[in-house]
Amino acid sequence: MSFTIAIDGPAAAGKGTISKRLAAHFGFGHLDTGLLYRAVGRLMLTGTEPVAAAQALVAADLEAEGLRTAQVAQAASKVAAIPEVRAALVDFQRAYARRSGGAVLDGRDIGTVICPEAEAKLFVTASAEVRARRRFDEMQGNGVETDYETVLAETKERDHRDRTRADAPLRPAEDAVILDTSEMDIESAVAQAIAAVNATMSERAGQ
Repeated sequence: MSFTIAIDGPAAAGKGTISKRLAAHFGFGHLDTGLLYRAVGRLMLTGTEPVAAAQALVAADLEAEGLRTAQVAQAASKVAAIPEVRAALVDFQRAYARRSGGAVLDGRDIGTVICPEAEAKLFVTASAEVRARRRFDEMQGNGVETDYETVLAETKERDHRDRTRADAPLRPAEDAVILDTSEMDIESAVAQAIAAVNATMSERAGQ
């Protein structure tokens, strides 16, 4: 039996951590779809044409070093705005979503484009200022030289690009549960996410 949990939201809202915790809680597989775009973005930075990179992507590319750098994150957002790149990666994501035993996918357009029929959908968000602070603290902890104002500007720029792109813009699915983590710690956010999925499971079981 397959059960898909689709989790969308902007960068640094907490969706990655929540997705991993949900997958562990329910015993489902987990796919961070952002890694697909980061992998394509990394290849683009090395000189590979983005569409060709997406079409030739293999699982090993998701294990490459440097996928979490700020430079690759910006490149990922740029290649994600290319319709041909998105189309090349759709089948990979949809096949994973229907895997036996359940799956959690997190990204920008999972509930709206990739898996509109997902059994449970969450949209994890937070204010740009809170997300920039989280990203800044993470970067400082990793020894990256930057400042908060720069990170905030990059966060807002990426939000604008993700929300206004012509193909699959970032937005909540109509039936998604909105989870604003601006004033939550991660344990509270995870607890609310688990409760939302449990409610969906109970509702479907009763149908």
